Amino acid sequence: MLVDLADKWVLLMLASLRESGVQRYSELQRSLGGISRKMLSQTLRTLERDGLVLRTVDVKMAPPLVLYELTELGREIAEETRALCTWTEKRTATVYEARAAYDRR
Repeated sequence: MLVDLADKWVLLMLASLRESGVQRYSELQRSLGGISRKMLSQTLRTLERDGLVLRTVDVKMAPPLVLYELTELGREIAEETRALCTWTEKRTATVYEARAAYDRR
């Protein structure tokens, strides 16, 4: 599979960057709540390698300012997955209820 859309961090990261436009590493980590630094770095590298995220470094700053944003291809896939993200947010409680009912059996 080209892009692992089954990875929850990929979908959340695409949605966060779609909503904010450009984010610093720390801003992105805060917006994703719960992602480890290792997973954040790994996911960003994968999305950058796939051409979905652009990483820009401003070396004039001390320390260097690193920014992340979606490429045109990234914006396209982020828009395509918007409905899935919306459904997930809307139905999370229902899924948790179904899991709890299943586990009680």
